[in-house]
Amino acid sequence: MEIALHIAAAAQLSVAVLNLFLVRIMKWEEPVALMPQLVREVFHVHAWFISITLVIFGVVTLRFAGELAAGTNDLGRWLAAGIGLFWLVRWVMQFFFYSSSHWKGKRAETAVHIALVLTYGFFAGVYLLAAFGNEG
Repeated sequence: MEIALHIAAAAQLSVAVLNLFLVRIMKWEEPVALMPQLVREVFHVHAWFISITLVIFGVVTLRFAGELAAGTNDLGRWLAAGIGLFWLVRWVMQFFFYSSSHWKGKRAETAVHIALVLTYGFFAGVYLLAAFGNEG
C-alpha cells in the first residue's frame, strides 16, 4: 500500500504540473482567448487551484505514506477518504460529464480517455483502500 501511495503521489505531482500547461498541450490558445474575460479568468484561476490542490495531495501523501498505509490514525483515514472521494468523483465525471464525441472513433483521444479512466480509478482505489482497507 505504501508503494502504491508513493506512485499516486508522484503521479499527482506530475498531473499538477501538466495541468498548468494544459492550454498549450491541448492547443486551446484560440478557444480560451475567445472566452469572455471573466470565464477566461475563472478558467485560469481554477487551473492554478487544481494544481495547488494536487501538489498538496502529493506532498502530504509522500510525507505521510506510511501512516496513510497503516490506517491507524483517524486524521490520516479521513484525509485518504477525502482524496479518494475527490478522485472517485473525477473518475465518474470522465464517463458522465464529458461527451464521448471527444474521443469516440479517434485512436489518440480514446487512448487518452482510457489512460485517464485508469489513472483516476487508480488514485481513487489507492486512497479509498488506505482509508477503509484496514477496518477490521
